[in-house]
Amino acid sequence: MSTWQRTWVPLLAGTLPIVLLDQATKFWVRTTFTLYQSVPIVPHWLNLTYTANPGAAFSMFSSLPDWIRTTALSSISVLAATAIVVVLMRRPHSDLAAWALALILAGALGNLVDRLRYGVVLDFIDVHYYGYHYPVFNLADCAITTGVGLFLLDVALRKERRRTSQEGVSQA
Repeated sequence: MSTWQRTWVPLLAGTLPIVLLDQATKFWVRTTFTLYQSVPIVPHWLNLTYTANPGAAFSMFSSLPDWIRTTALSSISVLAATAIVVVLMRRPHSDLAAWALALILAGALGNLVDRLRYGVVLDFIDVHYYGYHYPVFNLADCAITTGVGLFLLDVALRKERRRTSQEGVSQA
């Protein structure tokens, strides 16, 4: 596979559908639910709960004034997205790393669209065990988390391949 294919196929095939799916699910939630409405999907485990997160992950920075928070968090998203594209274009990566970065990019862009349109990020996936709730999240957050996990796996696999190849050289 050429360097072009290893860069642009994950970016286009991985990023665009996820951003579109993220925005479609958020549109559905926004037009179907009222803010803070919660519908059980799997009792005691999973609800769809429409929330609006003004901050970053786990509502960090939500107490800042709206214009500062929106400007700062939007700027960080734009910088992160730009950095991911530049890194993918400049350095050859494994296929796994390229797809991981595409997922992170998709998540960043999905949440950026919300922040620019509404000033908040729309969240709706509410995982819980009876009264113990994990913070509500969305598909963009899932893409970011999965991408980070795959990227860390790629780093671990590369270290293992280097270690194995160094052992093979030293034994020869």
